[in-house]
Amino acid sequence: MTVYDLHSHSTASDGRLTPAQLLAEASRQGVDVLALTDHDTLDGLDEAAGAAESSGLRLIPGVEISVTWRARLFHIVGLGVDRNDAALRHGLTGLRGQRERRAERMAVKLAQAGIPEPLAGARRYQTTRILSRTHFAHYLAEIGAADSIEQAFDRYLYPGRPGYVAMEWATLKEAIGWIKGAGGVAVVAHPGRYRLDAIEMESFLRAFVDAGGGAIEVVYAALAAEQVRRFSHYARRFGLFASLGSDFHRQGTERCLGRLPPLPADLTPVWQAPELSRSAQG
Repeated sequence: MTVYDLHSHSTASDGRLTPAQLLAEASRQGVDVLALTDHDTLDGLDEAAGAAESSGLRLIPGVEISVTWRARLFHIVGLGVDRNDAALRHGLTGLRGQRERRAERMAVKLAQAGIPEPLAGARRYQTTRILSRTHFAHYLAEIGAADSIEQAFDRYLYPGRPGYVAMEWATLKEAIGWIKGAGGVAVVAHPGRYRLDAIEMESFLRAFVDAGGGAIEVVYAALAAEQVRRFSHYARRFGLFASLGSDFHRQGTERCLGRLPPLPADLTPVWQAPELSRSAQG
């Protein structure tokens, strides 16, 4: 059986492995098809494509785009995108600028909360142009302000916490337009993390579909069986392809590459979408 993992991160955004190391680790874990979906950047895809050629693993080029919908942050994964598409690259460049401005404001708020030199500390974990909340979380754990990356988010970086800064990201229409214009399929990433009730989820998915969205992550790391059933229902209701992915960032966590239960048999997997049959490499 082919093993798919269609959501992962490298040092091009907030992962801890370089794209080449990520491909090697995925191969060791038995993954056959991997999507690299770094936050708001395509910078790791050239290196990943080169590594895929020598590993025998198929690479699906992707991206995870930050989106604002009704004043809340959502993530939309683009699978099968052309990494040289000008409009997509232009849009992501704008988002990276917003990330930098957010980081500066986060640093001010964390300093006001008593954290020493938060911007300089976060930059020690930054390896590319993307500076994210995860880099701040690593620094907070390093200095003992939190016991773990997860606790750093809970204490400082989630909405309502001392270091959180709300931003206006891309709209659903913009993000999905960039993805589709670059030949990809748009996927709702980790839908359970948005804590939407049934009415909110219906409204969000209707807006997603109306904007041209095509798939939803039904299976991802640490998702309970009840939630898999819930998101399978939405995939059927809205006629969406079903995706799955670990959202891997680093080793030693519950988000292990390729360690995912299968998609429900009655759903149509996203790798059967025409966009992905054109884009898979290797």
